Amino acid sequence: MAGKLIQRLPWPAKTHYLGKGKLEELIALKGSLNYTVAIFDDELTPLQQRNLEEALKVKVIDRVALILDIFARRAHTREGQLQVELAQHQYLLPRLAGQWRHLERLGGGIGTRGPGETQLETDRRLIQRKIHHLKAQIDDLRKHRQLYRQQRRKSGIPVVALVGYTNTGKSTLLNALSHADVFVEDKLFATLDPTTRRLTLPDKSSVLLTDTVGFIRKLPPTIVTAFKATLEELDEANLLLHIVDLTSHNAPEQCQTVEDILSDLNLSEKPRITALNKIDLLLDNSRRWDEKSALDYLSGQTKADENTVLVSAVKGWGLTGLLELIGRTLSRTMQPVLKRRAESQILAP
Repeated sequence: MAGKLIQRLPWPAKTHYLGKGKLEELIALKGSLNYTVAIFDDELTPLQQRNLEEALKVKVIDRVALILDIFARRAHTREGQLQVELAQHQYLLPRLAGQWRHLERLGGGIGTRGPGETQLETDRRLIQRKIHHLKAQIDDLRKHRQLYRQQRRKSGIPVVALVGYTNTGKSTLLNALSHADVFVEDKLFATLDPTTRRLTLPDKSSVLLTDTVGFIRKLPPTIVTAFKATLEELDEANLLLHIVDLTSHNAPEQCQTVEDILSDLNLSEKPRITALNKIDLLLDNSRRWDEKSALDYLSGQTKADENTVLVSAVKGWGLTGLLELIGRTLSRTMQPVLKRRAESQILAP
């Protein structure tokens, strides 16, 4: 990163997002920093993006475009790639006008149609057709997922969905609990595609553990819409397992982001437990720690309720306690569900 500029405004400027003085400062920085791309940590309107590129004479990328670019690099399954491509086309559609504004001036006569306008309409039609085609493909995949979920419901095996801010260790925890081989790396959105593994709890009962896409602050609505099929896994879950990176200085804000997104998805009331992860990084490295001493020490340092457990997915600490808590919570929350299911079977002709 060549440099960073921050401005606090009651609301963004309509034409250039930045205020006049801050825009001039950003233009002046180009001489000393020689930057070639300007990235804005917010969603820009097509007008703002177009005006900024004209003023700065460099490529301008907003928060949505940056996240979509990261998503495009991380998606490996066909479903993930389709979802990212849909979000990219939905993002591009309202921004087409700026790409052809220089040609629109050629149609100067009253009642005439310039070549730029013709090209713009053609591109819009092509993108709208592509969006329609992508939605149809994703709907087909969603139907297959629904059939799979119906089979899971008939089996009676509870589903536990991992949720949390991106890069909190969800995939590492999935691997540690189920001996899966999900791709893990210390970077944002390392895992986009949902993965489900079956595991046995200490009481010998079975559950399905599902890893989902990590959340992030100001998650763009375009992405939420495109990944609706993936996020439906959360709606089908019997229990949400919220993974928190206890070492992050932004942990409270990240937890609030997760709460806000779950609320937007109408999942706030779903049963949930919390796993405070990466506890091994909180310990004094000058002494040797085993699992029991680490958990005993940190339990005294951390305020946690009965629905919270301390874990280290990397070290394997606290996993037995986590599985026991999952079992107790499911036993408590699933009883009404199982009772209703049994009653419906008795009443069925």
